[in-house]
Amino acid sequence: MSDIREENKTEVIVVGGGPAGIACAVTIARAGHEVVLIERGKFSGSKNVFGGAIYAQPTREIFPDFEQSAPVERKSIEHKYAILGEDDATVVSYRKKHDDAVSYSVIRGKFDRWMAEEAKKEGVILVEETVVRELIVENEAVVGVKTELEDYYADIVVLADGVNSLLARQIGLRNDIEPKDAAVSVKEVYKLSREKINDRFNLSDDEGCIYEIFGGPMLGKLGLGFMYTNKETLTLGLGVTLDEFEDKGSKRPYELLDKLKTHPAIAPLIKDGELLEYSAHLIPEGGCKKIPELCGAGVMVAGDAAMLVNNMHWEGTNLAMISGKLAGETAVVALSKGDFSENSLIRYRQELEKTFVIKDLQTYRDLMEVIHIQKNSYLDYYLRKINAFFEMFTSVNSTPKRELYRRFIISYFKERKFIQILKDFWYAVKLLWGILIK
Repeated sequence: MSDIREENKTEVIVVGGGPAGIACAVTIARAGHEVVLIERGKFSGSKNVFGGAIYAQPTREIFPDFEQSAPVERKSIEHKYAILGEDDATVVSYRKKHDDAVSYSVIRGKFDRWMAEEAKKEGVILVEETVVRELIVENEAVVGVKTELEDYYADIVVLADGVNSLLARQIGLRNDIEPKDAAVSVKEVYKLSREKINDRFNLSDDEGCIYEIFGGPMLGKLGLGFMYTNKETLTLGLGVTLDEFEDKGSKRPYELLDKLKTHPAIAPLIKDGELLEYSAHLIPEGGCKKIPELCGAGVMVAGDAAMLVNNMHWEGTNLAMISGKLAGETAVVALSKGDFSENSLIRYRQELEKTFVIKDLQTYRDLMEVIHIQKNSYLDYYLRKINAFFEMFTSVNSTPKRELYRRFIISYFKERKFIQILKDFWYAVKLLWGILIK
């Protein structure tokens, strides 16, 4: 080995300074091994875009006392599910004051930067503003990375470089993303006083509310909206799969967001807010069936790069952290044995399969297929029908209630052909069977 190669050699290189990459690097450093974390942004979190919330339990697995020092915004005590029609809405709410918080809203630019600083305290070498151009492969094994400056070598390289992961694609661990397997998410951040947020969402200073939004400008499209309360800002956004924009006449993501902002159920919540930020980001939507190969000789893939997002429950950061932690633990075992082959690193996938990460994705393995087929039913007709039911149920027009119910039921069978009703029922059963039985 040349002097330059020896000089630029470390035990592990982790590419990507998000939750997965940081969790991996911290795990390796705590075990006493050398690890370099490479982040292409100006700082960790500078290029991260999400709703968003981080989940307390998995975060404690990496940073047990994070609640005492991390820059969290609000403790989530309420989830609202808003079904929007053109100009009406049905909102279902669940509220509980969790003593042991389920999640906190955070601003990733602050939170990821805090995690990276904590990682440095543990001995992680953080290299920022550096882009990894490609992987160095020798004898069919990954042995390092090429940056715009020079080559760096390692026994193991962990890829946590996001949904596109050009590096994983370079070595054949994953294919190009199909438009139906990724969503473009756009969001805006509004400045509002703490008092206005508390008043509009019925919160106290440290309490937060999460909105999950169905329908509205996304009726008939495979897309959902979201809103999160921060201390003195609101985040409003939506995500729609890329294949929804293949037709030239389709509205662009920002146009859908502009329309969402004007909906009568949303506009009062952001009224008088000062727009601080607009951003866009890709989100993995492929689910269990699109998880790539998670390891090869000298390499592992974690987080969004591994398509580890549970879109049914809006979970991503927790899956990223746990996958990063397990990749780190696998790297530690491999280093102790001096074996960096695929047979050694396959432990990562085996351990991941034992956790909720893969088990939950398997539970919803048919979800995206069914929703793509049935989007006009489940993401349009039935959403409108829910609102129509409550419009009927809450109306007072001197018509006997039994007659109103009868008309509502008859309208359903008139609007839906018998074959379509059977199809709707069949796919609903298929989805439930996959969730509850398989």
